[in-house]
Amino acid sequence: MTQRTGRHRAALLLAVAAATSMVASGCGDSSGGTGSGGGDGVAVSLITKNSTNPFFVAMQQGAKKAAEAEGVKLTLAAGKEDGDEAGQVQAIEDAIARGDEGILITPNGPGVNPAIKKARDAGLYVIALDTPPDPADTVDITFATDNFKAGELIGKWTAGRLGGKPAIIAMLDLFNDKVVSVDYNRDQGFLTGMGIDTADKRKNGDEVKTGSYSGGTYTIVCNEPTNGAEDGGRTAMENCLTRNPDINVVYTINEPAAVGAHKALQAAGRTQDVLVVSIDGGCDGVQQVKDGVIGATSQQYPLKMAEMGVQAIKSIANGGEKPKVTDGLDFFDTGVTLVTDKAATGVENITSADAAQRCWG
Repeated sequence: MTQRTGRHRAALLLAVAAATSMVASGCGDSSGGTGSGGGDGVAVSLITKNSTNPFFVAMQQGAKKAAEAEGVKLTLAAGKEDGDEAGQVQAIEDAIARGDEGILITPNGPGVNPAIKKARDAGLYVIALDTPPDPADTVDITFATDNFKAGELIGKWTAGRLGGKPAIIAMLDLFNDKVVSVDYNRDQGFLTGMGIDTADKRKNGDEVKTGSYSGGTYTIVCNEPTNGAEDGGRTAMENCLTRNPDINVVYTINEPAAVGAHKALQAAGRTQDVLVVSIDGGCDGVQQVKDGVIGATSQQYPLKMAEMGVQAIKSIANGGEKPKVTDGLDFFDTGVTLVTDKAATGVENITSADAAQRCWG
């Protein structure tokens, strides 16, 4: 970590003290920051995409738990919604001003990259969680699910469950106005798992719309954005059904979008003959698998990402070794597991009962 002069360090300590006073009196920054953890030691900011998605709520809980255990002063901040780059940029600026030792961030898009560079230039160690930035070396390291593998697992399961039937597919992605790695990796992983040839693996929607998958023929009806939200999932599914009411496969970027898609299918009387697949593996999502709303989901481990991130920054601040990426990847893989109660031949899985013991709440 970059050494600071005594005068600069004193100024940073004053800034930290002021920020602590603000938290104690109930004030926060413009991005919704809150304080947690211990005293005058190592300071870390966790900046999530939003503070409403259960995935990011769980990540915040994991960071709080680790901060309390490690005696780290933790500040929480978030964008107002998925895609809010400006809110995250402000939170990064605030972390620099406080003199935090490090930042954990789930980037909302490439618009935050210059602010991340500014933080690293100021000596902060920056770890991306869940969403590797593009390029990956924008941050010091990423702790994340292998999102391509997560998509591939649900794609293989879908192909297996179709049993050779034609696949009429709706792709409910994250965005259509920005490029984010978690979006294209999950989308392209799903198609690859289905056995569908993709074009540019860093771009959604450029594959051939009709052809053959590993079990039969396919048609891709739509690529619709959901913003990772339930209402976005419902609107996207309604749009896709308008184009083709015979859709029988629905890929969704995450479980809130899947819930919205299910409601649209329910309104159309199509819940019995459609395979809905997703990625997250939260406790609500696991229950949706049990209830038959989602056929299969890929379970991630956000608490683990956050806990490891807090621990890593404290260790580095105290002179410890920097973490290393997983062999063959440009990030540290925190694991992913397929969850379903309807197994497909050749695809390893755990049941919803097993997943309920591992899920994040």
